[in-house]
Formats: sequence, C-alpha cells, structure tokens
Amino acid sequence: MSFPTSPPRADLPFFVYGTLRPGEVNHDLFLRGRTLREEPARLTGAVLYDGPGYPYAVEEPGGVVTGELVTARPEAYARLLAELDRLEEYAPGDPRNLYERVARRVTVGDGSTPAWVYVAAPDVAARLRTRGKLIEGGDWLARR
Repeated sequence: MSFPTSPPRADLPFFVYGTLRPGEVNHDLFLRGRTLREEPARLTGAVLYDGPGYPYAVEEPGGVVTGELVTARPEAYARLLAELDRLEEYAPGDPRNLYERVARRVTVGDGSTPAWVYVAAPDVAARLRTRGKLIEGGDWLARR
C-alpha cells in the first residue's frame, strides 16, 4: 500500500500522529508558525505502539492511525524536513534508524493525498510486533 512507485515529490505534507500533534510537546517546538494548514487525517494500513514517551506507527494491514496532515510553509519546508528527520532519528539508508520516512496516502475529509510518514524502521517494527504495547484504536491522544 505504498505511494507512489516513482520517487515522491520532495515537498509532500507530513502526517503526524504523536508528539507533533497540536497540544503535544513537540508541536510548538517544531511546527508553530511554520505551517499553512493542520487538518485531521487518518493513515490506513498501520497500527500504533507505545514507545518511551512517543509512539511508533507500524505498517500492518487493517490498522488505522489517527493524526493530522501538516502542510508546511514553503519558505520553512527544507529546514523543517531536516529538523523532523533529526527528531525522528532518520537518515536515509542508516541501519540504526528508529524510523523510516516513507510516502503514504492519508485520508483527509472525503479524499486522500500522499504525505511523508515516519514509520518504525524494520528492526524496531519487528521488536514491537513481538513484545510491544499496542495503542488500541490507533490514537496517541486517546491513550491516556
């Protein structure tokens, strides 16, 4: 269920589902004043696992994750992308990644759009599937 088969545009919006959501600790640190829009959205084909203070989305057929689609201001995009990659400990091709940044379709309102999503890297996802704590319902904000 990936999108697209050719390389995605570099300036895709971001689907955020954890500490970058409004009201969470990293939202103000990274996103405040740098976005054009933040809209409720859903990612199908993934589930959420609890991490040490933040969630991991793990690709899993039949799952749904609740979050927001964040469209960055064009003048802030490149710097924001680099900062989010660092926050998520993602570097292209690095086997030590905690997350991978992948292009996936997310549902917004009655439609869908491609977006960058940080999902658990393969080794992390395998560990979570065997001994992680699933966040029932796929909504980080509702876990409390």
